[in-house]
Amino acid sequence: PSANISLFDKYILDFNLTAGVLIWPVVFITTDIINEYYGKNGVKKVSILTAILIAYAFLIIWLSTIVIPADFWISVNAQAPDGKDFNINYAFTKIFSQGLNIIIGSLTAFLLGQFLDAYIFHYIRHITGSKKIWLRATGSTLVSQLADSFVVLFIAFYVFGGDYKWPLSQIIAVGIINYIYKFSIAILLTPVLYIVHGIIDRYLGADVSETMIEEAEKYN
Repeated sequence: PSANISLFDKYILDFNLTAGVLIWPVVFITTDIINEYYGKNGVKKVSILTAILIAYAFLIIWLSTIVIPADFWISVNAQAPDGKDFNINYAFTKIFSQGLNIIIGSLTAFLLGQFLDAYIFHYIRHITGSKKIWLRATGSTLVSQLADSFVVLFIAFYVFGGDYKWPLSQIIAVGIINYIYKFSIAILLTPVLYIVHGIIDRYLGADVSETMIEEAEKYN
């Protein structure tokens, strides 16, 4: 059953998440580790490269939705498991072409979130020094993902929503739940960040690790 939690008598929270947030635990750890050892410039370069690769992947997906499908593929999938007629090409095109609107919002929000994360991470590090990894990692994530959670939904489902535009109340409701999920994951993954940090330090050696972190701070 839906939770149907009423927020300010305007937004209904049902714990509906976008599928894209499921990958964020890996992104959190990766971004913070790159931040720690390579600084803001390292995060920016990786983020831009990631955006280019994602855009390329969706270009290929878009092309796959406009080419003519093979007849045998249509006939083999002509019926659903319940025996009803099923248009597999319509389903394929509908699902994957929907992603083209989402990708614009995703790339915009991703780059905005990553750049914000990198800036805030090093701002906090400048204040706390090399201590309190948890504070700069979690603090930067909580601020950057607040922007990311709402920007992606607003662009994907409101600005480019077309005939299927979400009402603003729906965007805010889903955005809140997405952010709560990211907020919770960021806190729960704090021990993992320390473990990964420790593994890298042991692999590099104390001197090399310290030098890299100092250089990352120096050029930010």
